[in-house]
Amino acid sequence: MAKSKSRASNEINAGSMADIAFLLLIFFLVTTQISEDRGLLVKLPPWSTEPPPDLRLNSRNVWSVLVNANNELLVRGEPTDIKALRAKTKEFIANPRKEVDKSESPTKAIVSLKNDRGTKYETYLEVYNELQAAYNELWNEAAMKKFGKDYEFVSTTQKREIRDEIPLVLSEAEPTNFGEEK
Repeated sequence: MAKSKSRASNEINAGSMADIAFLLLIFFLVTTQISEDRGLLVKLPPWSTEPPPDLRLNSRNVWSVLVNANNELLVRGEPTDIKALRAKTKEFIANPRKEVDKSESPTKAIVSLKNDRGTKYETYLEVYNELQAAYNELWNEAAMKKFGKDYEFVSTTQKREIRDEIPLVLSEAEPTNFGEEK
């Protein structure tokens, strides 16, 4: 017996499958949001092949913060809790009681941050945020005292005036190799 040609074939017509797949791909590309990696906004010094000039810094004006390979915080060689870092940094920069072991003035204060290559990134960010927050609080206090408004609500000229009085000087040293912090 011969097979009849009138019988339907068992194949599925897949001619439009490529069109549907292409439309789905376009749809997902258009509707998907791609998140951006965000980092720290830091102004770097210009590149130079010349060695930096020797600077004589008064150790009184340098607030050295070290995060070691065990994610422990050392401020001027003493173990410190990260929760106390902001308050201690503010006190160092402002030096309201004119103590001899703190900065002479906010314009001369230098905050030096150094970490070990074994430091966790989360710990580094937490320390960096606390140091930045100390400056933010000082700027806010100065704005309230001088202009009666929060720092974010004062004019650009007034912000510049406050930053001239309390400049952000946050120096980051080259990280040391694992466990070689000094």
